[in-house]
Amino acid sequence: MRYTILLLGTLLLGLQQINAQNYFWIGFADKNNSEYSLDHPGTYLSERAIQRRINQNISIDSLDLPVNQNYIDSVLTLDVELVHASKWLNGITVRCDSATLADSLGYWSFIREVQLTKPDITSKSIRNKFADEQKSDLSPIDTSVYGASVHQIGMMEGQLLHNENFRGQGIQIAVLDAGFYKVDELPAFDSLWMNNQILGTKDFVNPNDDFFSTYSHGMSVLSCMGGNLPGELIGTAPKASYWLLRSEDANSEYIIEEDNWVAAAEYADSVGADVINSSLGYTDFQDASTNHVYADMDGNTTRVTRGANIAASRGMLVFSSAGNERNNSWFRIVAPSDGKNVIGVGAVDMNFYPAYFSSAGPAADGSLKPNVSAMGYQTAIQRTDGSVGLGNGTSFASPVLAGMAASLWQAYPDKTAEEIKDAIEKSGHLYATPDSLQGYGVPNMRVATSLLNPVSVDVTSQNKTWTVFPNPVKDRIVLQSTTNLQAGNLDIKLYALDGRVIKSWQVPAAPSVTLNNLETTETGIFLLLVKTNTGVETFKINKIR
Repeated sequence: MRYTILLLGTLLLGLQQINAQNYFWIGFADKNNSEYSLDHPGTYLSERAIQRRINQNISIDSLDLPVNQNYIDSVLTLDVELVHASKWLNGITVRCDSATLADSLGYWSFIREVQLTKPDITSKSIRNKFADEQKSDLSPIDTSVYGASVHQIGMMEGQLLHNENFRGQGIQIAVLDAGFYKVDELPAFDSLWMNNQILGTKDFVNPNDDFFSTYSHGMSVLSCMGGNLPGELIGTAPKASYWLLRSEDANSEYIIEEDNWVAAAEYADSVGADVINSSLGYTDFQDASTNHVYADMDGNTTRVTRGANIAASRGMLVFSSAGNERNNSWFRIVAPSDGKNVIGVGAVDMNFYPAYFSSAGPAADGSLKPNVSAMGYQTAIQRTDGSVGLGNGTSFASPVLAGMAASLWQAYPDKTAEEIKDAIEKSGHLYATPDSLQGYGVPNMRVATSLLNPVSVDVTSQNKTWTVFPNPVKDRIVLQSTTNLQAGNLDIKLYALDGRVIKSWQVPAAPSVTLNNLETTETGIFLLLVKTNTGVETFKINKIR
C-alpha cells in the first residue's frame, strides 16, 4: 500500500492551499513546562527510533522533546498558519500574508529569533537549481547482472556484500530530496512496491501537490540505491526500505528549505530510519540577505548543518553530497556536507579521478571534507522515460555510497552508526593520504568488512596474487607476486585490529616488494591490505620482536 504516515508528536500538518506566501522561522528560547517527558518517549518517538538509541547507548534528551505547544498556540493567535516545527532547533515555520510579522512578535519573551525565510514570490521568476547536473544517453556496457551500474558498485567491491545477500534488508533509508517523479510507475522501482519497501511519503514543501508528479531529482537519486533492473541497473541497496521525503522546492532557492530539511530529518528519526541521504546543498539564496559565506561552512553554523549533526547524534548515518561548485565562484563544499558528524561525499569517475565539478574542501575550520567519494560522474540512473541513462553530480555519488553503507550495516547490525562511518572512512583508497577533493577516497567493502570484523578475514580465499613471508614478522615483510602484474602502484596498509593504520606504503607494482624498517613496530596480530588496480587482498600478520 502506498501511503503517508503521520506520527504523533511531530506537529507536521497537512495544510490547505491558502493565498499567504510569506514564510517565517520563529525560534523559541526554551522548552519549559513541556507536556512531554523524557520518561515517556513513546508519545513522540516510534518504538524503532527508541530501540535505535538503546542499541547504540544514546540517551533520550531534551532535543527529542517536541516544541512547547503553548508557545505554538500563542503564535497561532496571530493571523498565521503552522507549516512545521523543529524540536531539534526549537522553533517553528509559519506562513502569513504579512511581511512584517516580526513586529508583532517582539514582545514575547519566549521568542529568541524571527527570520523571513521565503517572501512572496508569486510574481518573481523561478529557476532550476539542478540544471548543472547533466544526464545523457547510455553507452553499451557488456555485463550480465549489474549492467551500467557495474562500475559504481565494483569500484567499492560492493558485489562482495551483494553476493552474500547483504543488499540492505531491514535497513530503513530516508531520502530527502526535491521530488520523486513517477517513482510509482518507473520500472526500476517495481520491486520496491511489490515487496512493500516504500514505507511512506511526506511532502514538506506543499502537502497538496501530487507527490509523484513533482520534480525528478529524487527519483534519480533513489535509483542509485533502490533501483532493481537486472542486466541494466542495480542499486547499492535494492532490498532496503525507503521513506521518500520532499523537503526541496526545485523552482526556487530560499532559506526555508533548510528548515524543511530539518523537519524532514526529524520525521525520519521519529519513524525509525537508520540512514539519511541528502543530495541537496545550500550556499546562497534568491534573498541575498540570507546568503551563507565560506566561513559558515565550519561544521556547526547553518541551521541545516546543525540539524544534520543532531540527526547523526541520534544514531543515524547521514550522507550529504559535497556539491557541484568547483566550476563556480563558490568552489567549496556546501551545507550540510560540512557537518562535523555528516559524511560529505565527493564525486569521482570510474577511474577514481575527481570529477571536474565536485566541490573542494576543506571545511572552513580546516576539517577534512569531503569525507569520502563515490562514483558521481557517468553514474547509472533511472530516467523519466523508463530507460537507464548516465548522470553527473555529487547528487548521485552520495546515494551510491549511502546504499552501500546500508548493505554493510545489514552485514554488521550490532555495530553503531559511528563504527560503520569509521570503517567506511578507513577503507578509503586514500586513507593514508587524504586530500580536499576526495577526502579519504573511495571506500572498499572488502576492507571495511575486515575492519569491522578482522577475525573473519578468509585469507585463503582472498590471497591469490601474492605470497607474503616471513610470517611471523620481525623487521621486514616481503610480497612475492604469483601472477603477471599490471602497471600501476601498490597501495599497502598495515592495520591494527582496532582499525588504526600502523604503516602505509605506496610503491610501484613489481614482482617482489620488500617493506622494511618494522623493528620498532608494536607486536601483535595485524591486517596487511594490498591494493592494486584490480582489487584488494588481505593478510593476517603476526608481528614479533
